[in-house]
Amino acid sequence: MPNPAAILVLASGDAAILAACFALAAATFLFIFFIQPDASDLAPHRSKLDQLMERRDTIYENLRDLRFEYRAGKYSEADYEAMKNSMETEAALVLAEIDQVTEAGVRRPRGPRGAERAQ
Repeated sequence: MPNPAAILVLASGDAAILAACFALAAATFLFIFFIQPDASDLAPHRSKLDQLMERRDTIYENLRDLRFEYRAGKYSEADYEAMKNSMETEAALVLAEIDQVTEAGVRRPRGPRGAERAQ
């Protein structure tokens, strides 16, 4: 004959698991259908130019930090020069890309005015 206490423990364990599954399903349902997106999720994405300018500012800040840490004695001169050159090269590439993006947005005059100037 089965022990009644064992059946009660087994039944309460099944009920706890069933209740946990129900709570998880309810939380998922509420999250999907009733949670509103954050305002930043609805904001338009940044343009390529904004991203490049933010990257440029980050590189400049990193260069200032590197210079400060070098003066504080954290880096040898060789390490400092190597990291500085790497960051300056990256900054030059970003600046060139900024120039390309801004030049692509500038419209050049066309038509009779350009022909008149050539004469």
